[in-house]
Amino acid sequence: MRLALVGGGAMGEAIVAAVLKAGLTTPDAIAVVELVASRRDYLAKTYGVAVTDSHGGAVAAADLVLLAVKPQDFEKAAGQIAQAMPSGAAAVSIMAGVTVGRIAKALSTSAVVRAMPNTPAQIGEGMTVWTATPETPADAKESARSVFAALGREAFVPDEKYLDMATALSGSGPAYVFLFIEALIDAGVHVGLARDLATTMALQTVLGSARYMDATGTHPALLRNQVTSPAGTTAEALRALEAGGLRAAVLEAVIAAYNRSRALGETETK
Repeated sequence: MRLALVGGGAMGEAIVAAVLKAGLTTPDAIAVVELVASRRDYLAKTYGVAVTDSHGGAVAAADLVLLAVKPQDFEKAAGQIAQAMPSGAAAVSIMAGVTVGRIAKALSTSAVVRAMPNTPAQIGEGMTVWTATPETPADAKESARSVFAALGREAFVPDEKYLDMATALSGSGPAYVFLFIEALIDAGVHVGLARDLATTMALQTVLGSARYMDATGTHPALLRNQVTSPAGTTAEALRALEAGGLRAAVLEAVIAAYNRSRALGETETK
């Protein structure tokens, strides 16, 4: 697989590291377009990949052209990419809010994959939800799937509309989890724990609980019931969380993020 990566930021680097670790390709088959010289030097030294500030030079020999630039920078780069992009290559975008239609039009191609990864992809623990146009060749879709799988878990959806839902749940989701961990830490400090100990306890509790659920495949309600003794401390704590509207607040947060994602996409297409 020959990969041209447009954008060598945090997510771009995560992709390079992941595909090399998974053995999907070799450093000499990866070209990274990055405008910041110091960043180019770092990527070349760390991963042995080709680096350039020229879109055309990187794209010309690629099977997949992976777009990892900021959405506002896409249009500026698109003209140069379109001129050099091989007819058999597919565009793979991880840009938030940039629709398949906009990408296809800007790059003059009908083979487009659009994905929504999340930040844990940077350590190989991400969740990527993706879709592809019907015109995208099967081998390009499988190559894209392998890239996303190298970043963690992946799920294909048949329609672009599901990406707004994925943005609201898994895309923005790490922020919700971080907020919950932060709240647990502060609560631990409030009842008398040292902050470093409260941090260790909160982080391991969230990690362990998620891994336990994943390992057992058990519904979270059943797992919650296992921890909750009648008239016990957990039952009292859960009563307080329900009274405080935790469940409703999470629902409203996801709905708000979903509506915002849809609105951004509609703005981009106007």
